[in-house]
Amino acid sequence: MSGLAYKANADAVKERLRLLWDERVQDRIFAVLDLPSPTLAEFRRSHPESFCGYPDPAERIAFWDDLLRERTALEDDSIPSAYLSEFDQGLYGGMLGGDVRFLCDPRTGWISSMVPPLLEGWDGFDALAFDENPPWFQRYLRQLGMFVDGARDKFGVSHLILIDGLNFVFELLGATRTYLSLHEHPEQVRRAIDFAFDLNLKIHSVFFYAVGAETRGTFSNMMQWHPGRIVSESVDPFHMTSVRDFETWGRGPAQRIFDAFDGGCLHLHGNGRHLLEAVCSLQGLKAIFMGDDTGFPPAIDVLDELKARAGDTPLVVSLPLDRFTPALDRHELPGGVLYKVSGAPDLDAANRCMQSVRAYRA
Repeated sequence: MSGLAYKANADAVKERLRLLWDERVQDRIFAVLDLPSPTLAEFRRSHPESFCGYPDPAERIAFWDDLLRERTALEDDSIPSAYLSEFDQGLYGGMLGGDVRFLCDPRTGWISSMVPPLLEGWDGFDALAFDENPPWFQRYLRQLGMFVDGARDKFGVSHLILIDGLNFVFELLGATRTYLSLHEHPEQVRRAIDFAFDLNLKIHSVFFYAVGAETRGTFSNMMQWHPGRIVSESVDPFHMTSVRDFETWGRGPAQRIFDAFDGGCLHLHGNGRHLLEAVCSLQGLKAIFMGDDTGFPPAIDVLDELKARAGDTPLVVSLPLDRFTPALDRHELPGGVLYKVSGAPDLDAANRCMQSVRAYRA
């Protein structure tokens, strides 16, 4: 990672992130700051929020190149990486013949994907099979290769979200039939979870092989950077159920995929915070991104409580600069947290803010 063209202080940031993820220091804070982006502003003008087709991979890597180049002189705790949002969910069902649909989000520059449920019921499950010839897997390989080539020596390529466990059963049946199947067809659910493990192992082993051993770690839209092969897990199906359901159906698959690589990170939405203690006990968990959702207090508003429940597990939370700066000045920010801060007016203001962040001791 040393010498990334689009991150002037990459080595220093890597060492700071090591303190957070590996040593789990509790007396320091860390921050990633957003800047006004001409590239993103142009994307918003030219890409309305709508369903769309599969985009040209060359245009997508060019977008990331322009976006990340703007942040070269930013001295925050970010490590620049591009995310293959086109394959964030739709890839998994698409590899099994699903109808992949794309949605453009002009706020973020992402073009994401999903599939309608593949099956009407369990009768079709035994006919599912994966080989390396389906067009969506070939598109994944091609775009991944183009991203790796386009990013080389300038920025990284972030790991992708896993769609395993009950998330994968959602892909097969939809959410309602999945929840019903936990009681009506539990053995079929277990078979689908095993199928999902093999599928995810293939997809993410290919990813880590493609990005290459020379990176010595994982670029991450959740964590920025971590040594080793770190996967990005989702426990979203249990946000609307109980901790007991997670223990029965979620812990085993998450632990299995963490063990197959070098650990992982995950995210919790606002309605999933009841899972915090349970997921913190996963072996190999590196960090949790605490999402903000309508109907729930922002994570920053309940951060003291979340920190008390999470112990020394590093958390990632979001907040605007006009809340971050006063709390920074008043010395009110809990340590052991990566703060994702929006609203910095310009590069100079962001770098001045980072001087205080680096000097901060909780």
